[in-house]
Amino acid sequence: MAKNVLIIGAGGVAQVVAHKVAQNAKEFGALHIASRTVSKAEQIITGIREKGHTVEFTAHSLDAMDSKVVASLIRQIDAKIVINVGSAFVNMTVLQGCIDTGAAYLDTAIHEDPAKVCETPPWYGNYEWKRREACEKAGITAILGVGFDPGVVNAYARLAEDEYFDKVDSIDIVDINAGSHGRWFATNFDPEINFREFTGTVYSWQKGAWQENKMFEVGREWDLPVVGKQTAYLSGHDEVHSLSARYKDADVRFWMGFGAHYINVFTVLQNLGLLSEKPVTTAEGLEVVPLKLVKAVLPDPSSLAADYEGKTCIGDLVKGTQDGKPGEVFIYNVADHKDAFNEVGSQGISYTAGVPPVAAAILVARGIWDVKKMANVEDLPARPFLELLGDLGLPTRVIDATGDHPL
Repeated sequence: MAKNVLIIGAGGVAQVVAHKVAQNAKEFGALHIASRTVSKAEQIITGIREKGHTVEFTAHSLDAMDSKVVASLIRQIDAKIVINVGSAFVNMTVLQGCIDTGAAYLDTAIHEDPAKVCETPPWYGNYEWKRREACEKAGITAILGVGFDPGVVNAYARLAEDEYFDKVDSIDIVDINAGSHGRWFATNFDPEINFREFTGTVYSWQKGAWQENKMFEVGREWDLPVVGKQTAYLSGHDEVHSLSARYKDADVRFWMGFGAHYINVFTVLQNLGLLSEKPVTTAEGLEVVPLKLVKAVLPDPSSLAADYEGKTCIGDLVKGTQDGKPGEVFIYNVADHKDAFNEVGSQGISYTAGVPPVAAAILVARGIWDVKKMANVEDLPARPFLELLGDLGLPTRVIDATGDHPL
């Protein structure tokens, strides 16, 4: 029996998810999308109609911070798969709503507490992993972090483990956006979440322990397919935690590309205290959270799509040994901002984050990834996921001893 789908969120990533679910409606039952502001969900459905999709799609208003309200909507529409692409602040309430109703749960990032920034590891262990037993007891599938990074890059690591190495020595995840949106300054996703990632300590897993650095302290130049030579900096990121749990003896690092202009603006904002999540009081007696003010004055990330040009390159450089012989493999994807906009009306960052949870939802609907417990992406077979992603618009390429070739 076809499974009804509920998408939670109405931002740039949710727009991609909704379009891709509509394109693959034959895999599912009834389609639903919910947001605190229902007009945003309705606008996404209008965009789907404008692309010629006539599938039934229903919008709902939802306070996703209330697990009982989430559970009520799931029951009302009989949703069997919930794709959570709302703010990372709602992960735990949406997850609980799924546990209470038996619906499968998918998200694209680790839960965040609005009152805390850059918590010390273990990140998943602080929140989602505490519900592992509850998921298994309820017999529900909960797939964590199934965006691109985290998500696809986790599958790249698993592919390297399955098909290239019997021992993995290091995993370096590299995320480069070589595109341009033409604005003086903007973030590619929610500014509040974006800045929170980079205001605290950078954690990496090296030499069997957590290592600490400051943001922009460690950088190196990477020479990558299509986008060429790019500078990327050691950054903390969701997938480092779960991958370090599976590959305890390997070094696991995440590198993100930043231009000098971004670093300069970020540094000024941080030094002025404008990236703080702690409220301050103005001379007029108004209480303001600086980070939320910065978010309010910056462009909405979804507004960047029409003007975005260029490409992204995201991949894993994995080193290891096979039968005692050392080797390395680079597994990656290149996406085009303009192609993403022409297809679904979003920029490439949203596209790379939004297509993977739809692929995961299809695999759950087909039973391939319906594991009836909580799992991170690297816990699941990688090749079916990566091959399906290629069909959905995110093809994987591999550079190994034989050269650069499709998966």
